Amino acid sequence: MDYRAQLAKRMLMNKKGSLVGAVLAVSVGILVIHVNFVIFQGLFDAIVRDMSDYRFGDIYVTDKEDFIEKSDQVLVNWFERIPYVEAATPRMSSTASINVTKFGERIEEFRVPVVGVDPVTDVEASTIYTTVDGEYISSRNTAVVGSNVARDLGGVIVGDNIKLKVTDRRGEDQTKRFIVTGIASSPGGQGLDTSVIIHIDTLRDMLDRGDDTDAILVKLNDRKKAAEVRDLFLVSFPNDDFKAETIEESAEEALSGFRSGIAMINMIGLFGMMSSAFAIVTIQMMLVTSKTREIGVMRAIGAKRKDILIIFLFQGLLIGAIGAAVGTAMGLSYTVYAKETKMTFAGSIPLEVSYDWGKITQTAFTAFGLAIVASIYPAFKATRLQPVEAMRTV
Repeated sequence: MDYRAQLAKRMLMNKKGSLVGAVLAVSVGILVIHVNFVIFQGLFDAIVRDMSDYRFGDIYVTDKEDFIEKSDQVLVNWFERIPYVEAATPRMSSTASINVTKFGERIEEFRVPVVGVDPVTDVEASTIYTTVDGEYISSRNTAVVGSNVARDLGGVIVGDNIKLKVTDRRGEDQTKRFIVTGIASSPGGQGLDTSVIIHIDTLRDMLDRGDDTDAILVKLNDRKKAAEVRDLFLVSFPNDDFKAETIEESAEEALSGFRSGIAMINMIGLFGMMSSAFAIVTIQMMLVTSKTREIGVMRAIGAKRKDILIIFLFQGLLIGAIGAAVGTAMGLSYTVYAKETKMTFAGSIPLEVSYDWGKITQTAFTAFGLAIVASIYPAFKATRLQPVEAMRTV
C-alpha cells in the first residue's frame, strides 16, 4: 500500500470518534434515501398494483366514442390466444339510485356506481373477489355491496335486500331488487368499496344494452409486455374505435399527483445526503486542525503539497467507501424487513416492496462521490500550512 494511504488510514484510526461520525453522516444519508424509496415508491407501486388487480387490469380496453359493440367473447378469446395474456374479462359501469329497507325503515336513496362483472372470467382476470366477505356474484339477482355503501345504507349485511334503479338507453327508469351475498372491503379502499357489483348480463338488461360492454380488463403473466400486447391489439383491430391503455396510462389521473410527491421526497432525501457532505467537511477540518503538527513535520522532511492533498483525499475516499457500504447494508436490511413483514402504509395498504438495484447502486456511488468532494476543501486547506508555522502549533 502507498505510504500516503497508510498515513491517511493511521490518522483516521487515531481519531476513531471522527471516523465514526463521518461514516454515520454518509450512512444515515443513504438510509434516508432507502427508507423514502421503500415507503413512498412502495406505496406508489402498491396503488398501481391494486388498481391493476381490481379496476383496470394490466391493459384496459374501451371504445373512444361509446360502448364496445363488438362481442366481448370475441375480444376475450383474441386476448387469451396471446402467450403473455393470463386472462381477460368484460366490465360494464353505470350509476344507480339505491335504497334498502331494514326493520321496516326505508333508507333514503342516493346514487352509487354500479359495476357489472362476468362472475366466471372476472375471478381469473381480477382479484376483486378476494376482497369480498361472503360470496362473490353467483347469479343474476345477487349483488356485492362495497363496504362504504353498506355503511351509508345503515349497515347492510349479507342476506339483506337492496333495490337499484337505473336509467336505460331510452331514458326510462328500470328497477330491480337484489340479495346481498357479500361485502367488498379492500385495503386502502383501492377496490370497489364505493360501488355495487352485479352480474354484467343483469346490468345490460336494465340498461337495454344487448351484448354491449364498457371495457375489457386484460391480466398479463408478464406486465412488462403490456405495451407490446396493447400495440398488437390496436393493429389487429384498425377499423374499430378501440382505446387500449396500460395501467400507467389508464390510472394516470390518479397517479400524476403522487409522482410529484415522490419527486419531492426524493429531492428532500438528496438534500439530506448533501447535508452529510457538509458534516464530512466539518469533521475533516477538525482532523486537519488536530493534525497540524504532524503535517508540519511531514512538510519539513520533504513531503510535497501534493502528498498532503492525497492523504486527506484518501481519508475522504475511506470515509465514503465505509459509509456507502454501511449505509447500503442498513438500507437493504430495512428493505428486507419491510418485504418480509409485508409492511403496510398507515396500517392499510400493503406496500409493494422491490429491490431497485440500479437506484441502490446510484445512491451508494453518489454518497461515495460526495464524501470525496467534501474532502477537497479540507485537503486543500492542509496543503496551505507552512512547515515552520505548523510545527509551532501545540
